[in-house]
Amino acid sequence: MNAAAIPASAVRKMSLFLDAIKFHESIFALPFAYTGMILAVWVESDGARWYPTLNQFIWITVAMVGARTVGMSANRIIDRYIDAQNPRNASRHLPSGKLSARDMSLLTLAALAIFFFAAYRLNTLALALAPVAVAYLIFYPYTKRFTWTSNLLLGWALAIAPSAAWIGVTGSLTWQPVLLSLAVAVWAGSFDILYHTQDYDFQKQAGLHSVASKFGVVGAFWWARILDPLALLVLAALGIWLGLSWPYYIGIALAAAFLVYKHRLVSPHDLSGLGIAFFRINAYVSTTIFAATLAAVLL
Repeated sequence: MNAAAIPASAVRKMSLFLDAIKFHESIFALPFAYTGMILAVWVESDGARWYPTLNQFIWITVAMVGARTVGMSANRIIDRYIDAQNPRNASRHLPSGKLSARDMSLLTLAALAIFFFAAYRLNTLALALAPVAVAYLIFYPYTKRFTWTSNLLLGWALAIAPSAAWIGVTGSLTWQPVLLSLAVAVWAGSFDILYHTQDYDFQKQAGLHSVASKFGVVGAFWWARILDPLALLVLAALGIWLGLSWPYYIGIALAAAFLVYKHRLVSPHDLSGLGIAFFRINAYVSTTIFAATLAAVLL
């Protein structure tokens, strides 16, 4: 292999890695992290300002992307044998041989180092809790092997983001960001419940656990229909607690409309709508709440 081929090979592997972990979908979680960030600044300054320092913004962003990368890549490594047996996932990068477990592990370690460095640059508490966050992200993929609550536990993996961003700004944790994290956990859990209804038959055959495998596809849809309004109610309670102005509640109303549309895309008897549009709703909901929160604190 000549010298010119080495960089090309590295670039190709990096491209495959980013595709494997769906790096572009970081936009789903980042807006809620930014929501936690601006609320932390706003509360800490007693409403005097909403914008974080440049250092806080940069390292919170790096930490969030790094943590998500670690979580997604660990999931791919841990579940590679299950994915190989699942017709829907057999074409993923590890089961298909596009990437090796060694490649994925090395890149995961690089993301882990970046995450810890970002936490270090933020504050002492962020660094102290970074191993706890990593441990949870690595633990989560195993839960489908023994508990039907695995979909809800996935929600809490994403819910780390707003509380972590709050810690990144203030160096402390209060109940307000925990309430925001609860809303994210419920919202993300609902999405994951619906998404994995398409694996119902495989999960039953393989002895894997989920809300769908426990309660059936129809039951899973009822869980999602309960969790989505609950997420909105928690967001409303947070707004009342913090005294946020009317744009925040307009954002909740718009998010509600997106979630209603999500439920119109699919039904227990027709899962064909679980495609790109279904995924985009995640980004619409999170960016809408972020934009509404920003508008509320500006006012």
